[in-house]
Amino acid sequence: MEGIRHKMVNVNGISMHVAEKGEGPVILFLHGFPELWYTWRHQILALSSLGYHAVAPDLRGYGDTEAPTAITSYSCMHIVGDLVALIDSLGVEQVFLVAHDWGAIIGWYLCLFRPDRVKAFVCLSVPFMPRKPQMKPVESMRLFFGDDYYICRFQEPGKIEAEIAHYGASNVLKKIISSRKPGPPRIPKANAFGIKPDTPITLPSWFSEEDLSYYANKFNKKGFTGALNYYRAFDLNWEQTAPWTNTQVKVPVKYIVGDLDSVYTTPGMKEYVNGGDFKRDVPMLDEVVIMEGVGHFINQERADEINSHIHDFIKNF
Repeated sequence: MEGIRHKMVNVNGISMHVAEKGEGPVILFLHGFPELWYTWRHQILALSSLGYHAVAPDLRGYGDTEAPTAITSYSCMHIVGDLVALIDSLGVEQVFLVAHDWGAIIGWYLCLFRPDRVKAFVCLSVPFMPRKPQMKPVESMRLFFGDDYYICRFQEPGKIEAEIAHYGASNVLKKIISSRKPGPPRIPKANAFGIKPDTPITLPSWFSEEDLSYYANKFNKKGFTGALNYYRAFDLNWEQTAPWTNTQVKVPVKYIVGDLDSVYTTPGMKEYVNGGDFKRDVPMLDEVVIMEGVGHFINQERADEINSHIHDFIKNF
């Protein structure tokens, strides 16, 4: 991690930890669940060496960034507000955006609310999800995927935190990061994460024990509640974004996903991405890349390829 600088920035009423390296046009990297700025370590080093200023915050509730207690403090309005303030603090009008998982969801909101601040967006894993006014999202997910669907299981405050504590943050993180199960992801009531004491979990080659230790130390210190509150604010986001119903995202986008990703293999997702609806909602969608044999944590599993994909796209702007 040589040469990566760390600083704290006051944004939108909270203190945010930011990792950065390089000089030049800003690339803002947004991590997902259950991750940290650290997920972008390969991209920070590669893109900063190509003449960019790589900036990767711990999002609200994660790592060394402040974690407000109220679930209502984790709405898309709050998180996008944090990011606009962060961009302002960098002294630039626009950034290139690269985001994964929950970071991608927030990235879509940033593009929807403030397209003037984003030059181009490289989106990993989670495509745009247009607001469906007929039904709140958690109710809809419960109807389609059942009570064991992971987002439904995350709703009750304290419940999943207690289950994570029972198995240990390190074991749960190891299980999530090494998983190759197709979607929709489910967390059964019995043995939520499928962890068996007599069956060791093998880390993938692209994620070391040192990487796991960094994650586990941060989550042991911070806890998981802030991170889980993003899921608990799903319905609040739906309420707050009513004015943007049927609004297109008008930012240049490149979308990349692994064909083994639990998001991409969730029923209905492939049809949305490949069937024309995604392009209808995001008219400046430039390219869709489906990477074969790749799971959810694509920017770590195929770091070099993702670095090339990012650079090949943003160098056009």
